[in-house]
Amino acid sequence: MEFEVVQGDIAAQSADALVNAAGTSLRMGSGVAGALRRGAGEGINEEAMEKGPVELGEVAVTDAYDLDADHVIHAAAMPHYGDGQATEDSIRDATRNALEAADELGCESLVLPALGCGVAGFDLREGAEIIGEEIEEYDPATLEDVRFIAYSDEEYDAIRSATGK
Repeated sequence: MEFEVVQGDIAAQSADALVNAAGTSLRMGSGVAGALRRGAGEGINEEAMEKGPVELGEVAVTDAYDLDADHVIHAAAMPHYGDGQATEDSIRDATRNALEAADELGCESLVLPALGCGVAGFDLREGAEIIGEEIEEYDPATLEDVRFIAYSDEEYDAIRSATGK
């Protein structure tokens, strides 16, 4: 499985599945969720909220609507907005569960952000190390291409440094 760090807007990526950095309610607010909601259209937020809430570290899958993907995997790396921060375990679980969900859906390509490291308050470098470890240790069934996406130059440099990519 190829694993690389890329930079850009997750909502502009083309892949079988895109991962949303979600809270347990699955409400799509700001950050990655807001970018995906704006790119997909409002239907995605309605569908996501119908599938929530989920447990911390769990995932739910929706259609990708107007995004250039088949699915959006909503990975709950943090509690509902305002109810706490992401943890090492929640980031590890959400990453692994997103990879497993992509495989179960038969996806070959996946783009995921720095889960838990935005509004969820977890240290970016430490979070990137955890996510990188989970990707490296994962034994895929169908996944061939996993892209860990950064938005800003600072985020891109930190993720590349943390993952050695």
